[in-house]
Amino acid sequence: MSFEIKILLLTFIISIILGTIIIPILKKLKVGQMERDDGPASHLKKQGTPTMGGIIIILAMIISAVGTYTYMNMVGNGEIAKRIIPLMIITIGFGVIGFIDDYKKLVLKNTEGLKPSYKMLGLLIISVIYVLFLTQGLKIGTETYIPILKQMIEIPIYIYIPAAILVILGTTNAINLTDGVDGLSSSVSAIIITTLTIIAIILGINEASIFGSIVIGATLGFLMFNLHPAKVFMGDTGSLLLGGVISGLALYLKMPLLLLIIALIPVIETLSVILQVAYYKKTGKRIFKMAPLHHHFELSGWKENKVVIIFSIITLIVCIIGLKVI
Repeated sequence: MSFEIKILLLTFIISIILGTIIIPILKKLKVGQMERDDGPASHLKKQGTPTMGGIIIILAMIISAVGTYTYMNMVGNGEIAKRIIPLMIITIGFGVIGFIDDYKKLVLKNTEGLKPSYKMLGLLIISVIYVLFLTQGLKIGTETYIPILKQMIEIPIYIYIPAAILVILGTTNAINLTDGVDGLSSSVSAIIITTLTIIAIILGINEASIFGSIVIGATLGFLMFNLHPAKVFMGDTGSLLLGGVISGLALYLKMPLLLLIIALIPVIETLSVILQVAYYKKTGKRIFKMAPLHHHFELSGWKENKVVIIFSIITLIVCIIGLKVI
């Protein structure tokens, strides 16, 4: 566990250093946030705030992972090192999809960005590769842990593969929807990933605990610049990456169902959008003042910091409950 703490702190420092270098570059390139006219009025002042800050998280992860890989090979832990790199490559793939979307929107000034169908296709391809990597490459099996019952069940492969893909697609989009208030997605994601990392430590799955520690450090470093008032936003580059990390770790640990508990906030954010759209199409009226849910609370008078604090506290509570039911 001491190694995980060291690598977390090192990645945290790397992320902060990268932030001080990359944010001025993004400002110079005028890679700024484009706020919706129909969004909360308080967000209009954020127009022009540097976006694509997820690059900071990705680069910090890569630098730390390469250093960890080199060090672990030197001290004779080559097998663990080999298992970290595929995890890193697969999850960064989600960030690359987000980067392409952000690049088209913010650099090429294409307001549509990456077409939703292309984005989903990209996420689907990476999800399929990852699930096949788990089942055919690592051969970890299709056992899935059932929280509360505290037992594993064997799922038929023809059910497991599509279900696992849906978990990844659902999680990446849920984290993406949660990203809309300064520091919200990064705070909630950091708590969830910390929980999964603790579980990996408890289970003795070293590659997962080390990988999780790297992501936590990179995310917390980024959060130093992302807290209100944010100096940078993560964009789809960061949110899709973090969604990929959360779902990837949960599947690696054979605990995707635990996400229904520990990722309660992203789940509720997603449900709020689904309910809002469905209800509006049927009645022409809205359930919430605005969806996702965090915007509803903003329009109800909550300050951004209050939204982040309350949502983070709720995430912390459900994560503690999640640790209790494993």
